[in-house]
Amino acid sequence: MTTHLVTGAGSGIGAVLSRRLLARGDDVVALARDAGRARTIAEELPGATVLVGDLAQPGRLSWALSKQQLPQRIDSLVHVAGVVVLGDVGDLPPAIWEQQLAVNLIAPAELTRLLLPVLRVSQGHVVFVNSGAGLRASPGWSAYAASKHGLRALADALRAEEAQHGVRVTSVFPGRTATPMQQRVRQQEGQDYDAGEFITPDAVATTILTALDLPRDAHLTELTIRPGL
Repeated sequence: MTTHLVTGAGSGIGAVLSRRLLARGDDVVALARDAGRARTIAEELPGATVLVGDLAQPGRLSWALSKQQLPQRIDSLVHVAGVVVLGDVGDLPPAIWEQQLAVNLIAPAELTRLLLPVLRVSQGHVVFVNSGAGLRASPGWSAYAASKHGLRALADALRAEEAQHGVRVTSVFPGRTATPMQQRVRQQEGQDYDAGEFITPDAVATTILTALDLPRDAHLTELTIRPGL
């Protein structure tokens, strides 16, 4: 049985990916920010196991996970969760920077660190769902883009460090995707939201599954996804 730990499994890309993994018979362990959210995710993803750990407080993840039963085997750790708050550099207070760096960068680093011993045993796969903002920063996107540029650096370093243990690392860079996060982004931009203009979460999930399902003689390190014509 193949086991995947997925953050952000409650909506968008993470939810679609988790449903597809469960549908094919894989085990899914979802990470929820609190007990209430855990109950909701458990109802929405029948068959999934749900752990509680707040990515906004990465320093407490070790303590939180130590109080729960972790799977003995993890074949993939898929980082999907993220937050975005737009604003010009001259307008963003430290709290906004700290929030996005915590959830988008520090928490993935800490969660990966905590689970590396298990991932090494299984020669598992770490997938970071990054963003087009992780490749190029645009006006108003400084804090989010900084967190995602950092996430790419984290993935690159981890890939080189863990090659000796057989752990594969993939960064996925989707363009704008039709998710609840994108709805909030459009509101911040003062623009209408039309899901038809964006990549579907299913397309991104398919890309992640492609990376996960490759045989051991192949390793997709970076994948960039853009809306089709």
